[in-house]
Amino acid sequence: MPTTAPPPPAAPAPPKRSPLRWRAPTGPVATAATALRRAAPALLGYAAVRLLGTLVLLKWAHLRHHGLWPLLATQWDSRWYLDIADHGYARVLRPDVFDVNNLAFFPLYPTVVKAAAAVTPGSRATVGLTVAVVCSLIAAWGIFAVGDRLQGRRAGTVLAVLWGATPVALVQWMGYTESLFTALAAWTLYAVLSGRWLWAGTLSMLAGLTRPTGLAIAAAVSLCALAALRRSGRAPGPDDAPGVARLLVAALLAPLGWLGYVGWVGLRLRRPDGYFAVQRMWHNTWDGGAGTLRSLRSLLVHQAQPQLFLVVVSLVLIGSVVLFLLCLADRQPLPLLVFSGVLLAIALGSGGVYFPRARFLLPGFPLLVPPALAIARARPRTAALALGGAAVASAYMGAYMTLVYPGAP
Repeated sequence: MPTTAPPPPAAPAPPKRSPLRWRAPTGPVATAATALRRAAPALLGYAAVRLLGTLVLLKWAHLRHHGLWPLLATQWDSRWYLDIADHGYARVLRPDVFDVNNLAFFPLYPTVVKAAAAVTPGSRATVGLTVAVVCSLIAAWGIFAVGDRLQGRRAGTVLAVLWGATPVALVQWMGYTESLFTALAAWTLYAVLSGRWLWAGTLSMLAGLTRPTGLAIAAAVSLCALAALRRSGRAPGPDDAPGVARLLVAALLAPLGWLGYVGWVGLRLRRPDGYFAVQRMWHNTWDGGAGTLRSLRSLLVHQAQPQLFLVVVSLVLIGSVVLFLLCLADRQPLPLLVFSGVLLAIALGSGGVYFPRARFLLPGFPLLVPPALAIARARPRTAALALGGAAVASAYMGAYMTLVYPGAP
């Protein structure tokens, strides 16, 4: 009898997968998560140093019957930025009234504060302080990324912690622009070092809308982009066109934020030198460093009992020059040298007020690379003592400049 062939065996059913099963992220999300895990020790160390400074200020303020929140969120420059967020910019320049025109303050930080306050609870002062703290952590991450790329994870961690332990580091957790600017500057420099030129140009443009010293990061990006074009040494072929275009776009984008705001102030005041006229009404003029030298000589030579905070500012200026020379001797990468050099020239060459010069140099974290390397290479106990001593000194000076020194930080 004919037999019927048995049917083929049925294919096994695929295993059921729960729709709630977690899948590891891929692409940019995974890359960012990995980078954040690598930076975690640096961020924790930075946060610990700044928390120490805040606790010291809290205790000292309590003893003097002051509140912590007003000191951090609504004092000095913070009031100017909050006023801009509330009422906008002035439209006229009164030539007979000094230190009152808010066009001297760049717009990105108050714009961010106003936008964030529109969608979050709390006052604009609270939002401004929150923005500064968050930006300080992003800045510490960027500083670590630069240090890690140049000298390894340990050096990057020390560099971030050391930035949080500078003498005026308390400003990083105040309603000021230094944290936002440093975050933009650090990630701009990282983008240049890693060849991400469009990111570098865009971030530099935003930095130029944040502080007058945005000119320093713009110079670093534009000069390095042009240097990269020159190093090619030959006429670009078809395959080189995208890279050349990115370099040119980065070089052009980088200064647009700074130039755009300066030009807008000129249009608003109906005079081409409008921004510089505003600066003169704040006693800020360029004198090539003559005023800085006079102040240094007066404080360190002629005054019998100079104010402690101003002595610290003087030592920071002198130390920054020495550190820059060390950076030159170490042949630091060109973007870091240009950024630090222009920043230092602006801080030292201004003939304006003296007391905020240390704060002006706060974003210049590349100047800290030589001591960060020395600490990273030291024995663990020596490194801990160095960083711990810097953290304690920073905590004391932060409270002193806020509660004892009568002027602005």
